[in-house]
Amino acid sequence: MTKQENLALQKAACKVRMGVIESTHGAKAGHPGGSLSAADLFAYLYNKELRVDPANPKWDDRDRFVLSKGHTAPGLYSALANRGFFPVEDLPTLRHIDSYLQGHPNMNTVPGVDMSTGSLGQGVSCAVGMAKAAKYMHKGNVRVYTLLGDGEIEEGEVWEAFLFAAKYKLDNLCVIIDLNGLQIDGPTSEVMPTDPVDAKMRDFGFRVISIDGHDLDQMEQAFTFFHEQTDAPTAILMYTTKGKGVSYMENQVGWHGKAPNDEEYKIAMDELNAQLAELEARYE
Repeated sequence: MTKQENLALQKAACKVRMGVIESTHGAKAGHPGGSLSAADLFAYLYNKELRVDPANPKWDDRDRFVLSKGHTAPGLYSALANRGFFPVEDLPTLRHIDSYLQGHPNMNTVPGVDMSTGSLGQGVSCAVGMAKAAKYMHKGNVRVYTLLGDGEIEEGEVWEAFLFAAKYKLDNLCVIIDLNGLQIDGPTSEVMPTDPVDAKMRDFGFRVISIDGHDLDQMEQAFTFFHEQTDAPTAILMYTTKGKGVSYMENQVGWHGKAPNDEEYKIAMDELNAQLAELEARYE
């Protein structure tokens, strides 16, 4: 991609991060850490990769995205809002009693959400079913994307879904795993080690590519790789930093599921506004 395209996506990712902070602060609850680690991906998906239409969220021939690590709904909501699916001003209503923005994605209330998720492992299983259905219905232009957490892949149901995807040669399926190294109880390497993930995915029949999940050029290369594959599903292993973009949250397991207070909110927004201003200056 061009330098200007890259900067535009960096700006979009920064706005996704700002939405994560706005929504979790407004809710006084939620999961900022894993939402921030995946912010670059959310920005890339909804501004470059996915065939979607905010004016027609239920378009039959759209690409599908399933947030299997459903607790990072703040990141998804922020990306959807900034893409025009619903007002950005609604983000701070996250988890409020009368809000349509529930703590986990709800396809019945949130425009642009393709599957209700939350119980880990079930989202990827749904995504695999969507990809098989698209094949069955001869919708060759429909691709299905799903994002998992590295703690989530400790679930057995995940690997059953992977076996199914390989058996049916679902080359319209892109599985993305956010490898930020932390889950709610601590480092994934200590809670339940899953390395080497790349070798496991290959053994389960996937075509695999590993990237720095904060490098948008590498992200473009990964999705180009996906588009080129035939007769097998693709796995993008995305190495990231939990809490990316907010200094005091980065690589801190305590920010897996905790909202910033007023003082922490101000620090975070000041940092993100400074990052956005720098990007806009470079963009000009």
